[in-house]
Amino acid sequence: MEIKSTLTNRSGQVLDVIYRDIESFEELGNRTVHGVHAFCFAGDELIIVYSEAKGYWTPPGGGVEPGETAEEAIVREVFEETNMRVLKQRVIGYQEISEPHRLTVQVRSVCIVEPIGPFIADADSSDGEGVTEIKPIDPKDIKKYFDWGEIGAHILERSLSIKRQL
Repeated sequence: MEIKSTLTNRSGQVLDVIYRDIESFEELGNRTVHGVHAFCFAGDELIIVYSEAKGYWTPPGGGVEPGETAEEAIVREVFEETNMRVLKQRVIGYQEISEPHRLTVQVRSVCIVEPIGPFIADADSSDGEGVTEIKPIDPKDIKKYFDWGEIGAHILERSLSIKRQL
């Protein structure tokens, strides 16, 4: 499945986006992955995070550090932003965002998670934009918190289907 769309970044620029389903990290080929987001489930609830500095809810995620794989970045970001352990993970897709000076690649995964302890604060909030709140929600309520349009609806539907297989 391929979905073409646009998004408006925080600077107000409208950028072209192409999302593609994949079944494995190998399908990324030689693409450099810049960011990750994981649709994380604890039981039947979807875990979302809020950054007061950014002013919005999103699935846990962030940048890929030098020398780190996308799979490792997902595990790290989920831990840092939610204080949860990834028990199972499966990549479901990636999107390419055409920015003015580069093509940004972001991976999307579905994860089964469990809390390690209570969430206190984002362990890596040195940039001042860290997560300030986490919330388990009923997946059908996702659009009350954020709306990634057709791509987001497809990712949620695919995540719910794959979650049952994990």
